[in-house]
Amino acid sequence: MKAVRHFCTITKHKILVMKECFRVGLYRQGICHDLSKYSWTEFRVGCRYYQGTRSPNNAEREDKGYSTAWLHHKGRNRHHYEYWIDYSMDGSGRLIGMKMPVKYVVEMFLDRIAASKVYHGDTYTDRDPLEYYAKGKAGELMHPETRKLLEKLLHMLAQEGEETTYRYIRKEVLKKKSR
Repeated sequence: MKAVRHFCTITKHKILVMKECFRVGLYRQGICHDLSKYSWTEFRVGCRYYQGTRSPNNAEREDKGYSTAWLHHKGRNRHHYEYWIDYSMDGSGRLIGMKMPVKYVVEMFLDRIAASKVYHGDTYTDRDPLEYYAKGKAGELMHPETRKLLEKLLHMLAQEGEETTYRYIRKEVLKKKSR
């Protein structure tokens, strides 16, 4: 039964992200979003740790100290800033965040909206993705320009709503994506 519920949850999330991507013109990303969640490596963990109110990866992490599903997922999905972490070229050997292409920052933003809608259901508000982000630790390794754009979009969503934010993404953000 957990397998069916997990499948329904990830499929609902994928369809929501697809619809949001389509709204801003990211058709290929919408179609391909999170396909790795259907791989056996990620799907079996999702089934085993499924709770319905949060990511099963967090439950696996609490149980084992790490998440095999997350390690697999972040290495295959460019809309996660963790995909873009690499060694610094300054000789220090430090890990740093690389600047993400704008289209993936937008997909990351839309991914957070869809996840909030799935987990909050009818109680979802446009502030939820920002509040979820504020609880995380993304700022530590995320490239400063990537963080700046993501935070701008999250704040705009919370203050001005989806229509205004999506219009801004289509007309301003994605028109400059070649930078």
